[in-house]
Amino acid sequence: MTPYDIQAATRTTKTAPAIRRGSMVPRPWTGFWYGLWIALFRRTGLTQGADYPSPSWQAAASIRRMALAVLVIASGTLAASLLYHTETVGSSNPVLHFIQLVLFGLLLGWVTAGFVTALMGLWVLWRPDPHALSIDVARRQALNHDARTAIIMPICNEPVGPVFAGLRATCESLADSEGADLFDVYVLSDTYDPVLRAEELAAWSALQEQLGDRCRLYYRVRERRTRRKAGNVADFCRRWGSNYRYMVVLDADSVMTGETITMMVRMMEAYPKAGIIQTAPRACGVQTLHARAQQFAGRVVGRLFTAGMMYWQLGESHYWGHNAIIRVEPFMKHCALAKLPGRGGLSGEILSHDFVEAALMRRAGYYTWLTTELEGSYEQQPSNLMEELQRDRRWCQGNLMNFRLITEPGFQPVHRAMLFTGAMAYVSAPLWLCFLLVSLSLRLLEPHTGATGFFSYLEMSPQLEWLWGLTLTLLFLPRLLAVGAILLRGEQAAYGGSAALIKSSFLEAILSALQAPIRMMAHTLFVVTALTGLNLEWKSPMRESQSILWRDALHRFAPTMLTVAFGLVATFQSYHDAIWCLLPVGLPLLLAAPLTVFTSESRWGLSLRRSLWLLTPEERTTPAVLVRAWA
Repeated sequence: MTPYDIQAATRTTKTAPAIRRGSMVPRPWTGFWYGLWIALFRRTGLTQGADYPSPSWQAAASIRRMALAVLVIASGTLAASLLYHTETVGSSNPVLHFIQLVLFGLLLGWVTAGFVTALMGLWVLWRPDPHALSIDVARRQALNHDARTAIIMPICNEPVGPVFAGLRATCESLADSEGADLFDVYVLSDTYDPVLRAEELAAWSALQEQLGDRCRLYYRVRERRTRRKAGNVADFCRRWGSNYRYMVVLDADSVMTGETITMMVRMMEAYPKAGIIQTAPRACGVQTLHARAQQFAGRVVGRLFTAGMMYWQLGESHYWGHNAIIRVEPFMKHCALAKLPGRGGLSGEILSHDFVEAALMRRAGYYTWLTTELEGSYEQQPSNLMEELQRDRRWCQGNLMNFRLITEPGFQPVHRAMLFTGAMAYVSAPLWLCFLLVSLSLRLLEPHTGATGFFSYLEMSPQLEWLWGLTLTLLFLPRLLAVGAILLRGEQAAYGGSAALIKSSFLEAILSALQAPIRMMAHTLFVVTALTGLNLEWKSPMRESQSILWRDALHRFAPTMLTVAFGLVATFQSYHDAIWCLLPVGLPLLLAAPLTVFTSESRWGLSLRRSLWLLTPEERTTPAVLVRAWA
């Protein structure tokens, strides 16, 4: 049978249950300016998501968020004040100085928010938060026979082998868990390549035969691909959502244990006002140096930030679009997504749907929780820097689009803050670049002190030394705190021991510092691209290790490398000593192509793993579900 014959067979083979139609109608957006006018000048009464009386955690959350806001504003104001009183102020460039002050105050506040979040994450790891969801309560919750749950995996032109291998491992683990008869599994394909469609159907048929009666597995191809993943999920809800109380959303690279999925259902049953419960997936599986460094960073430092976000957000948390469980009825009723009106790159179909769906669920009166207690939730990192930046490009545009919804009536303040921070995660890149360029310009325009060479550009006022020291401390101290947390909890053996943990942290910090200017420049271009409405290529990242060829790396980074080289030469010709200020940023950009090629090699990642570098607990002792997925 040819691939096209197999494709045609999807129309005659029963691959999904009978459709039970439900409604999921989007509500038009109010619009940024009208929403702002409503917030400022109209009394709208109670918002849809208000709770009277408020649950106990909301009082704690309000105090915590107020403290965070005070710390961020105070740090930014203090930094700008100290910078204003440096000896360089008062020259003939007040406009540049004002821009420098505003940028530094904003950026230091942004850095402070991250540092304090990591610090609170350390506190939560040391002393569990009494206001967070309790997994102990969920363990005592019985599984009701009517708590039917759909496990859905939206895919689009993904490599079939790895996707169905991970799904097989999840299904087999689920079949061995308690309450397996409550679950149905759906593969929701948006694949438009006929060959891949044929492979998907064949893989589904083979997996269904392997699982037999242990797991109900369905496969659906959507002929009209609209609104990407959000549209794919909405199509499932309209067809079969009425059959289920909950749905667990997976990505194409997701793997979850049956025990974790069952516990998520128990938690939803124990907390009937929970609309979304998001797990904290562990990155694992790809063996390139870049991916292993990223998964190590996520496992060590990322754990602090995740726990810190949980501390601030509590029941008004993030939703990341996968490895999470959703209450279907309110999701269908309140979380349909309308298009953003207008023209240009920030209008049309919402790309980063997850943050918006969390805000809509909370506006409807349901809570969104992030839990770090659940193990057994896994995902993959992009295998190389180019794939990571490709993913970041669409995330950047999606988060900038979401910023238009920041004044939407009924959204809770914390979700408005999430929409702001989502945009700021990428806008901070051009802000840092502008700050560096403005600072360099001011430095070049200062009266010459008489010193020459490298040391002439190390001379700065005590206030400026203190500010730069503070900034670097806030940026790098979370890494030390993360290592300290592991050592205090006695978990270093899972990372290869204390020595392996410490040396791996240094290596990851060096790689991160080298890649930071590349990310800064790329994110700056992404922001400009999104704001100017240039075309965006939407392509899923590779799910397997992929080494980058030199020609591909040069094709991607040559324009940036040549521009930076020209800038360095021009600066050297005009201001010889200024080259020392530019090298920390310019040198990594000049080496962008070789650095990307080097870190994309699996041989370096595997070699370091054998020497206990960048080791994670999942590599030290591989969970059974991952062994199944990789078999």
